[in-house]
Amino acid sequence: MSETSATSLPVTEPLPAPAPAKLVDVASLSMEALTRFVTEELGERAFRAPQVYRWLHQRGATSFDEMTDLSKALREKLRTRAEIIPLVKDLEQRSIDGTIKYRWKTRDGRFIESVYMPAEDRRTLCVSTQVGCAMACSFCMTGTMGLKRNLTASEIVAQVHAVNREVRKNEGHETLRPLSNLVFMGMGEPLHNFENLKTALAILQSQDGPNFSHRHITVSTVGLVPMIERFGKETDVKLAISLNASTDEQRSKTMPVNRKWNIAALLDACRTFPLRQGRRITFEYVLIKGFNDADEDAHRLIELLKGIPVKVNLIPYNENPGLGFHTTGEERAEEFRAILADGHVAAYIRRNRGRDIAGACGQLANRGETQPGAETQT
Repeated sequence: MSETSATSLPVTEPLPAPAPAKLVDVASLSMEALTRFVTEELGERAFRAPQVYRWLHQRGATSFDEMTDLSKALREKLRTRAEIIPLVKDLEQRSIDGTIKYRWKTRDGRFIESVYMPAEDRRTLCVSTQVGCAMACSFCMTGTMGLKRNLTASEIVAQVHAVNREVRKNEGHETLRPLSNLVFMGMGEPLHNFENLKTALAILQSQDGPNFSHRHITVSTVGLVPMIERFGKETDVKLAISLNASTDEQRSKTMPVNRKWNIAALLDACRTFPLRQGRRITFEYVLIKGFNDADEDAHRLIELLKGIPVKVNLIPYNENPGLGFHTTGEERAEEFRAILADGHVAAYIRRNRGRDIAGACGQLANRGETQPGAETQT
């Protein structure tokens, strides 16, 4: 080859290195999906999947090294192809009534809160499903944040695992699952993150996981009417409706969702909601002084709820600075409850827990915390 022809050869740049494979968030996988991953991606036998699943969702393992009944080779495969993304406890606040509010930091630097409420006959956790909330209810502190992003199924479930660990440590329980009840009433609108919620519920109810009974799980919604039907068909846990008004005018002022699906549409969805025998829909009614706590409101509420198996939780409003609403007094709340009872509506005044640590209904908001980015992610 001549010198001229040699120097005229095209110069080729080296090919870029391939991007590293994305690790699989195994704690967000259902048992079926985990089995496919273990057999098809890792080349292992199917019985390994329940072993991994039990480590994740019965014992709440936060690393593959904890999975001591798996071979070192399998644990190494898991480390190279998958990951467990735990929540990091950022803050713990204890109330004089025994309630504990936990603030968790996610891997991307977001903050969410969950609230542990112990009682003589139960240990309940209030779980968050989103960072912030898009519903913008004007009396709720979380609504002032806007929606930052949905939580993954593993981030929803991780709150339960983390608080189970905390309760075991603090109260000396030997059982892996000291929590008895779950209420999805924390930050976010659960039905706005339905697919991740549904996966999380399946994990939490699974026999190889925490094995919560459907009777001990309640999901609350502000009233996303089309999703209520899906929720009833695709899950079997209890439904709670955040109503908080007896007229569309009232509700639209404080809950923008009502402008899209009004009270009539919401109650129609409730009337067709599939209920197990003996079960009722819970209606949550936040009592706001001079706004929705008049005798006329109670009488209208009786008429609205006719034909629906219900119980009503009356919640004296938790005053949040700057929002301009005030709480109904105890005497007025009892008078409101008595009117409902006379109208054959089962109604209870719910004692708010954790007011002194801003852990009560409508108070979760991570005040004073700067969260990265203002964009909405779904």
